Amino acid sequence: SSGINAEWPLRPGSSSSSDLQNLRDKWNANPAFDPKKMTAFLDDENHEQHAKMRKFLSTDKFFVPRYDIPLAEERELALQRLRALCDNGFISVHFFSTNPTAVFAAHENASIVDGAMATKMTVQFNLFGGTVLKLGTARHKQVIDGIDSLQNIGCFGLSELGYGNNAVEMETTATYDKETKEFVVHTPTVLGQKYWITNGAIHANYMVVFAQLMIDGVNNGIHGVLVPIRDENGNVMPGVTIHDMGYKMGLNGIDNAKISFDNVRVPRENLLNKESEVNEDGEYSTTIDGSNRARFLKVADQLLSGRICIASMSQGASKACLAIALRYSATRLTVGPSGKSDFPILGYQLQQRALMPLLAKTYIYDIALKSIQSMYAKYSLPGRDVYTVSHREIVMMCCAIKAITGWHINEAATISRERCGGQGYLAANRFGPAIAGSHSSMTAEGDNSVLMQKVATEYLADLSTKLRKSTPIALAGLMFNAHAPGLYHRGGKAGSGRDISYIRNILRIREQLLFLELAKKIKDCDRKERFALWAEQEQDLVQHAARAYSEKLISDLCYEKIYERADVELQPILKKLYNLYLITVLQDDIGYFISNNFITRKGAKALKKDFNELVAEIAPHSLNLANGFGITEEMLSAPIARDWVTFNSYDNAGEMKEFEDRVR
Repeated sequence: SSGINAEWPLRPGSSSSSDLQNLRDKWNANPAFDPKKMTAFLDDENHEQHAKMRKFLSTDKFFVPRYDIPLAEERELALQRLRALCDNGFISVHFFSTNPTAVFAAHENASIVDGAMATKMTVQFNLFGGTVLKLGTARHKQVIDGIDSLQNIGCFGLSELGYGNNAVEMETTATYDKETKEFVVHTPTVLGQKYWITNGAIHANYMVVFAQLMIDGVNNGIHGVLVPIRDENGNVMPGVTIHDMGYKMGLNGIDNAKISFDNVRVPRENLLNKESEVNEDGEYSTTIDGSNRARFLKVADQLLSGRICIASMSQGASKACLAIALRYSATRLTVGPSGKSDFPILGYQLQQRALMPLLAKTYIYDIALKSIQSMYAKYSLPGRDVYTVSHREIVMMCCAIKAITGWHINEAATISRERCGGQGYLAANRFGPAIAGSHSSMTAEGDNSVLMQKVATEYLADLSTKLRKSTPIALAGLMFNAHAPGLYHRGGKAGSGRDISYIRNILRIREQLLFLELAKKIKDCDRKERFALWAEQEQDLVQHAARAYSEKLISDLCYEKIYERADVELQPILKKLYNLYLITVLQDDIGYFISNNFITRKGAKALKKDFNELVAEIAPHSLNLANGFGITEEMLSAPIARDWVTFNSYDNAGEMKEFEDRVR
């Protein structure tokens, strides 16, 4: 019989728990590099913070995943886990003023153990806290001082039911009343209610409400106003309506809400006034040049760091998925040459061809992301006038890396789940929550495909400036150089999958050609014609060009870091990962490269051989590469990544608590 606490003996001849580690050790019998060096390379900065946070998340059983729990308990668990991180100093809103990359490091590690907790973190410390810190002044100090301790829990009121990507047209208003010296915050219609508000359903007591700032009937554009939505006892404030959005397809530890305001009055001082001010007499002043749209972009600037936060969370989840899948694949035995179940599925080409490209992309995206994090930090901190990256470049990079990593976690989680078979379908093995979370990564703080449009818009604006300044001879030279690789190919240049220089060159030219083609199409369009072309006729080209920019950006950032900065012990395997990534880029767009004479049909067939060779060369190092992520077994907390024999020797009910009690 199988009572609740009954333990099943192992089948004669089946793997014992010690065999699992032996199998992993056997696969990693000849490590070519020190995984600790790889972890330091990937972490890039904040080494001490990473190490301490990983240790904390690995030793406190409070972070062991729980699955079959009520919604209210799941939400409270996410909050209390975040509180534990705050109490131990792993996250602070003031990091934005001293070391922004530490914020991103905290997001990556938090996402590995609890995506809901990490999401509450990003709203509390980046969207809410970062906005108050950057747009507020000394008069908002009391609110800022309560952010790190979670005394003041906040939410970010930008998106509305009817206004997401075009939030500048939102309906919510903040009208100044000169007599009472107050702002009156109001939601005029159902479409104007603030929507998908993280922390709003249960925990938040403040919201940064973005609203049209109205003075004497004049609309001064979108501004942020601090609005208390609950009192100190957790009661909803008068005039505020909060609707709990209930269950979602995942991340149910997040308390999302839709929130509306019925002529809610707040003091004039609640306007976040670093850039714009309304004095007691209702006179408006601002330091932001340009239109209302320019003011909106300024007050919503925290979305840029938010996109890096989401990319960091996506990467944490991707690393975890690959580590789990690889650790299981090395221990799951199936039919081998002997006809017996003595061969790990990681030895099969089928498994390797599925997982090695994902492993390569995870590494390459992470290296690029760390470079972008560093550039953002240098740009955002005081003294940025001596830094060379422009605001437009920062916008493009943040949009690109958020989209690419968001799409990647969906692919990494889905394929890893499939390649782990039925075990991958169990919630405790972590792929299900990762898949659900990936859809948040693809949508939150900018739909990925819409962000690609933003990349294309910014690129074209920069290109237009350059073209206006170019002479006819310079333009002719640009077009000649753009087609040069095709001419070289017709002249007999090999351009194989192992020719890194050639691949980097054709990625550069692809980017130029696609944007030149797009620029040519919209060059003489009026506003109406441009909209029709952009929104109704040429989205394939827009998305293609933006993707080309993103892939070339990632390639360039990684080449510099791998070839010029990586430890010599790490370079051989990193170069293979980089090469495999480049080949996947070529394969994903092979039709374009063939039709434009960058790759011959014969060369395209040869890519398959190069791909298979690199997969086979990387596979023996795959477990060591997974160890290089620096994620502990306790943080993974998935049975198949650990001792899945012991986990299945008793009635576990799909939960990890008893297992952790046994093995820790």
